[in-house]
Amino acid sequence: MENKLKDLRQKRQVSQNALAEALSVSRQTINSIENGKFDPSLTLAIKLTRFFEVSLDEIFIYKD
Repeated sequence: MENKLKDLRQKRQVSQNALAEALSVSRQTINSIENGKFDPSLTLAIKLTRFFEVSLDEIFIYKD
């Protein structure tokens, strides 16, 4: 699944470390999501939407 997490994070001037700490995950997890190597759990996806105050489809792009 593609995502706009890196763009959103950089636009808000949030480091990978700061985001990881806020969501109680590792920086490597954030990096893996941004690079499309890892799809987050539903719980983590919801935490991301709440952190950035955006909808799920503003971060993640689902393609068949």
